[in-house]
Amino acid sequence: MSVTGGKMAPSLTQEILSHLGLASKTAAWGTLGTLRTFLNFSVDKDAQRLLRAITGQGVDRSAIVDVLTNRSREQRQLISRNFQERTQQDLMKSLQAALSGNLERIVMALLQPTAQFDAQELRTALKASDSAVDVAIEILATRTPPQLQECLAVYKHNFQVEAVDDITSETSGILQDLLLALAKGGRDSYSGIIDYNLAEQDVQALQRAEGPSREETWVPVFTQRNPEHLIRASVIKNTPLYFADKLHQALQETEPNYQVLIRILISRCETDLLSIRAEFRKKFGKSLYSSLQDAVKGDCQSALLALCRAEDM
Repeated sequence: MSVTGGKMAPSLTQEILSHLGLASKTAAWGTLGTLRTFLNFSVDKDAQRLLRAITGQGVDRSAIVDVLTNRSREQRQLISRNFQERTQQDLMKSLQAALSGNLERIVMALLQPTAQFDAQELRTALKASDSAVDVAIEILATRTPPQLQECLAVYKHNFQVEAVDDITSETSGILQDLLLALAKGGRDSYSGIIDYNLAEQDVQALQRAEGPSREETWVPVFTQRNPEHLIRASVIKNTPLYFADKLHQALQETEPNYQVLIRILISRCETDLLSIRAEFRKKFGKSLYSSLQDAVKGDCQSALLALCRAEDM
């Protein structure tokens, strides 16, 4: 990331902080996702189908997409293990050899455990250009505490370095303070009760903060308060709207930003993609499905549309 400036402009600081969607209130796990546990799941049949898809005459991309975009991440892990036992070959490596381009990237991301996927994206962000700042913030701010802890553990295991050490070496100033605070995972848990007095105190403190004290006030509030508290203080977007904005921006570029599309659709398809779709349609007047259909080309289109699932009228 190589952010070396002493401090970020207050307007940019506020923009970043005010976009932290921070795991807002949702229904039970998976109920707002587009991809759910496949009820008629047969690990043997799926492993066999994938084997046929890559060993027959020509690669059957549609079969690969159909299996992997209709199984939960847990089921995909079971398929990988069954494939390994059946063939003595690694499923990821076998599919990687059979595919290419963005479809290969999607399939690799679908087969990775969540924490491994997040750790790789975080590492890439911290070692990339300044434009990857929001990726690091997205991962550190929108994962639940257990997800974040697992991601940071995998990060250390895979790259032989603590994420906080990379944050310290690659960033500085208010951005560094923000990322380090998020990486500590010290956010309050939501107890079901809103402390409206504290919310009002935070609002007033944020409004009064000026100059150097502005960052000193913003960072603790945004990295320690629970999501419901921050929403009541009316200073953050809800998580689905945050991701809807990011998807829209990725689709507006001359060439769609496939890295953003892949990361968000895969990381949110089992949690709140239905809510993201609703926010997207409400704000931009066009469904996410149609937008993907118009902008995305090539073999990966069917996979991304399958993760999105359906049109919103």
